[in-house]
Amino acid sequence: MTQIMAIVNLTPDSFFAPSRVRAGQAQERVRSLRAEGADIIDLGAISTRPGAADVSLREEWRRLAPVIRAWDGSIPLSVDTTRAEIVQRVYDCAGPFLVNDISAGKDDPDMLATVGRLGLPYVAMHKRGNPRTMDAQVDYPDGIMAALTAYFTDFARRAEEHGIAEWILDPGLGFAKTAEQNWEILEKLDALQAFGRKILIGAADKRFTGGDTEKAHRLALSHGADILRVHDVAAARATILQTTV
Repeated sequence: MTQIMAIVNLTPDSFFAPSRVRAGQAQERVRSLRAEGADIIDLGAISTRPGAADVSLREEWRRLAPVIRAWDGSIPLSVDTTRAEIVQRVYDCAGPFLVNDISAGKDDPDMLATVGRLGLPYVAMHKRGNPRTMDAQVDYPDGIMAALTAYFTDFARRAEEHGIAEWILDPGLGFAKTAEQNWEILEKLDALQAFGRKILIGAADKRFTGGDTEKAHRLALSHGADILRVHDVAAARATILQTTV
């Protein structure tokens, strides 16, 4: 059965406003998402929406720390970060968890070594640039699928070098991709199964869906998605049930 990763944004400026929660509200939100059928909770303390500003390590940890320190382990935890220091701090507080890194280790040279040393599972996502530049970096001379194949071939090598045994592939919908490229990825997602890794799709409420997240989810499911990263757990669960009948 496809897993559902539920998004909890500990930020004041994430793209999808209803996903934003304050630290004091996070545990209640997590309980609600678990009751709706979430399999994994993905905590993020930095917005990666187009145009988003940088956030310091100190501020990222200030937002995360109260929730991590209170984590009860009743549902698997994922943390959306590009910083090895944050990974280490979360591990020290809460033990093993899933590292969800939108940069696939490219934004912090210590990330992959830290993940490998701690023996953590890892989500590697494809992107170019940063939230302020990615919309201008959508030219892929050999096509988007060829670019993804090359990117994850290189990542597989780096993961092996750093002792990362368990990693998940995320093609990075909405990150340095046009609407047409995003839809092409969903339609050709089967090609990425050649890596033998679970595939995570984060299509929820992205601009390219035009408000129809479930259409993107149905397409992803029909072409091999293993994990959906979502805001609306109940809707995603219903789509999974309808698609797999």
